[in-house]
Amino acid sequence: MRLTFLGTGTSFGVPVVGCSCPVCTSTDPRNRRSRHGLVVEDGDTTLLVDTPPELRLQLLEADITDVSAVFLSHTHADHVHGIDDLRAFTARSGPRLPVFLAAEYEQVMRDRFPYFWGPGAEAVPGSSIPELDLIPFEDRAVLQAGTLELMPIAFPHGPFQSYGFRTGDLAVVVDAKSVPDDAMELLEGVRVLVINALWWGRPHPSHFSIEEAIDVASRLGADRTYLTHMTHRVEHGELLERLPPNIEPAYDGLVIEV
Repeated sequence: MRLTFLGTGTSFGVPVVGCSCPVCTSTDPRNRRSRHGLVVEDGDTTLLVDTPPELRLQLLEADITDVSAVFLSHTHADHVHGIDDLRAFTARSGPRLPVFLAAEYEQVMRDRFPYFWGPGAEAVPGSSIPELDLIPFEDRAVLQAGTLELMPIAFPHGPFQSYGFRTGDLAVVVDAKSVPDDAMELLEGVRVLVINALWWGRPHPSHFSIEEAIDVASRLGADRTYLTHMTHRVEHGELLERLPPNIEPAYDGLVIEV
């Protein structure tokens, strides 16, 4: 199984528009963070996790030419507003693309993108729309995406819920503020953990700080943990030096084998 980090930044991205801080002006490419996105590849299956606004550019940079299915963690703009870019796949290949989304967010997406999910949605002759099958799921209900079996898990995200998942030895915790005890049990034994971590020092109402992410990782005991969803208050090289040896910051374009 192969994991590619398409984007490792928060909703602002890095550099932040109009900011001249040391991270935003850094020449280290690892400090350039587009909005969150992942690709999980297993045999002939390519699972895209989230569709951020930079999706087209991310897919081109990572040389991803095919997608088998999509998993959306939640409906905040930085995680779904690049979804129209999926049109490149469905216009070329023909088959409709399955898009997994928590049932509580199904109507939100249908209302937000009525031109391809609304009543009577149909491409105007000579044009195209994304041909997507929205597949709602319930928390902890196992999903089959090609060769990948996913266990979706809900995590508190301020007043909302964001959904990560476990597949085999990999766990992805996206936009979480905490991991409930029963969810910790489901994640026991994972070897690779991907977890959001904003910054050092101060708490945030809907995301883990770096200290909180480290605590979750240490309790799970994963062999390797990768931090993502980081702000411009985090410099990659400095963070790499400060973290425990089995935890490291991800960066856009990082590819790992699970």
